[in-house]
Amino acid sequence: MICPDKFAGTLSASAVADAVAEGWSGSDDLVRRPLSDGGPGFVEVLSGALGGRLLPVETVDPLGRPAPGEILLAGGTAYLESAQACGLHLLDSEERNPNTATSYGLGLLIAAAVEAGATEVVIGLGGSAVNDAGAGMLAALGAAPVDAAGYAVPYGGAYLNAAAALGGAPRLRDVRLVAATDVDNPLTGLHGASKIYGPQKGATDEDIYRLDAALEVFAGVLEKAFGVTDLQRAPGGGAAGGIGAALIALGGRVVSGIGLVSTAIGLEKELDAAGLVITGEGSFDHQSLRGKVVAGIANGARDRGLPCIVLCGRNETGYREAASAGVTETLSLTEHFGSEETALREPARGLRELAGHLSQQWSR
Repeated sequence: MICPDKFAGTLSASAVADAVAEGWSGSDDLVRRPLSDGGPGFVEVLSGALGGRLLPVETVDPLGRPAPGEILLAGGTAYLESAQACGLHLLDSEERNPNTATSYGLGLLIAAAVEAGATEVVIGLGGSAVNDAGAGMLAALGAAPVDAAGYAVPYGGAYLNAAAALGGAPRLRDVRLVAATDVDNPLTGLHGASKIYGPQKGATDEDIYRLDAALEVFAGVLEKAFGVTDLQRAPGGGAAGGIGAALIALGGRVVSGIGLVSTAIGLEKELDAAGLVITGEGSFDHQSLRGKVVAGIANGARDRGLPCIVLCGRNETGYREAASAGVTETLSLTEHFGSEETALREPARGLRELAGHLSQQWSR
């Protein structure tokens, strides 16, 4: 069973699964089940499993530039992913700045889902470049943050320290909101959105303190506006730069992204029938074992006594830590090529070659 996540910035989960299958030289039955925990590829994976109708939507990226998006409509439920509008992959490294990046584009996707007649909107959270606690998203829905004088607060997390209220009510037509994520971080604090994920979005140490304080202020605004409490500490509130907290404030519930996808594709049944499991992601590190795709798959394999191989771009996880999660062996493209540059340039070739080696060892 080949069930990887994406290799961020290089290959989609489907492309990873295809490369591994192409490299396997044995005569075994290969079952491909690309996965997502709510980040990039969430809609693609669910579309393959659920069918439904894909609706193109014009949205904007974290800097407000036009960006293509799409919504999966299946029955009365709309599935969308924040990464299509807020994704880190949409920005060059020098463009990354969580002080000014906005989630406005996600609000456009949600609005399109509401206008399409959805009664429930499931939002995959992950891989974001923003740190604005969903302030931009709310603005696109008609509830822009305003300062004490009633003027709209500029886009970006750093300006939320001036937020005093919301300038309107979000236009959601009573749809049910679901946040699909496997990040359990709170909105603020040592394990919050700014501290844990800010650096990969371009935040300096000074930025982190500024952003964390701004999110604390905005949490108070959201609590007052929607009658919720303890929003700063809600599990999952720190997902996607704090978008999770905004969705919780709107009455949304938080569910496991990998759990949702697993149910949709019948993963448990597939694991029951498997003899070997191959999973993976671009960077296999300590966050991978905190409820992400690799952790979910490895745990399921361990519970069934199955060997589980992790293929990754780079490996930053210790052997004991990985083994305790159910990982039998880890192979990285960086070690295979001896060069991170080559691993990033030719990931598909590397995966095919690693799969060929594995088939010699594991094929029946």
